[in-house]
Amino acid sequence: MSDERTGTGEDRPDGVQPVGMQRKGLFGAVDSGDTSGFGGLVQATPLGAEIASTPEPLGGYFDEVVGALRELLGEDVARAVVVDRGELTIHIAPDRTEAVCRTMRDDESLRFELCNSVSGVDYPDQRNRLHIAYHLTSMTYRRRVRLETAVGLDHPVVRSVTSVYPTADWQEREAYDMFGVVFEGHPHLTRILMPDDWEGHPQRKDYPLGGIDIEYKGAHIPPPDERRSYK
Repeated sequence: MSDERTGTGEDRPDGVQPVGMQRKGLFGAVDSGDTSGFGGLVQATPLGAEIASTPEPLGGYFDEVVGALRELLGEDVARAVVVDRGELTIHIAPDRTEAVCRTMRDDESLRFELCNSVSGVDYPDQRNRLHIAYHLTSMTYRRRVRLETAVGLDHPVVRSVTSVYPTADWQEREAYDMFGVVFEGHPHLTRILMPDDWEGHPQRKDYPLGGIDIEYKGAHIPPPDERRSYK
């Protein structure tokens, strides 16, 4: 195991970075050309620890938003509140997403009328590894906030917000298709990118990166370390 904080893990036979180390590149592949175009990317591997809140006061309008949400829905509405790189993220329970979004939209002191996107990410080192993020914008007050929730593979269920933000319809379908998160209350939760009979969820971190036979074209995509290097 390499002792360097930016070690690539090449002295491990599987090439996997130990927890707490940093990894380079998009795929973490070693001894191969940069086929991804992200060879300069350096990121720390997730530690799998509980999310720690940023000490309050948070600054700016962040305290006003969090305070209003707690007053309306209770002190326990936020599991964690994080400010990082000038952005506010409020972590909430997966069964409260609809209620929180409705309050964020309708309360006069908040007025987050627009849901820009619903996106997913997989942190395989965490117990609740599948995260869903909602990016909300207040057109009235020119403010932005991110809501985030997390679920495990044993019960990957999140309450749908389509009744609050109709634009979340296709975005939730994409998160379901790519990550396998089930949005309870969605009017028509079906795959949107992959064929209906596709097995697995391609954006989970344990999904194969390549070597997949494309069933509707008869093609074969090799793994990244076997592709041509465009340098």
